[in-house]
Amino acid sequence: MSFFRRTKSTAAPAPVAAPAPVAVLERESITGDYVVDASHSRLGFSARHAMVTTVRGQFQDFEGSAHVDAENPAASTVSIDIRPASIATGSADRDGHLVSADFFDVENHPALTFVSTRVERDGAEWTITGDLTIKGVTRSVTIPFEETGTAVDPFGNTRVGFEGATTINRKDWDLSWNAALETGGVLVSEKIKLELDVSAIKNA
Repeated sequence: MSFFRRTKSTAAPAPVAAPAPVAVLERESITGDYVVDASHSRLGFSARHAMVTTVRGQFQDFEGSAHVDAENPAASTVSIDIRPASIATGSADRDGHLVSADFFDVENHPALTFVSTRVERDGAEWTITGDLTIKGVTRSVTIPFEETGTAVDPFGNTRVGFEGATTINRKDWDLSWNAALETGGVLVSEKIKLELDVSAIKNA
């Protein structure tokens, strides 16, 4: 069949346009003021459900800012505001329960916040301690972060990326609702793992 027949051609293949280059920055050049790019970041969490599986979710509406000082990390600051009504776990019924008074009580507490109180750095490893406020309760939380990269994207934005995770006890913030299982244990674990993937854009 002719459309399977190979024919010899001396014509050079058409050139393929290369994507715009992404310039990698020197580490110290990340110093500056940043805003969190929510469209390329994830503020997520996971919890054990019914003692047998893990349910994951995230907040879809949030904003944040940071001052990064690579040479003097103690001068760095981070602030994040999250609207818990934007919680998404893949189940409308579960999300509705989570925004109710049993958990986040968004009618009376429409925002939860994190404000750093101490920032430390060891190479690409950063440790950020701050006040996490949920339902009017403020507790100190320490989150280790890895600096995952710095670059200038094709649109001219200077970006820096961080990944971090920590585990908290939700009862410390009065998120105490639960239900006992007939086989023992509880429906929702008290320990919640926070999973943070952040892309931030440097202010011009």
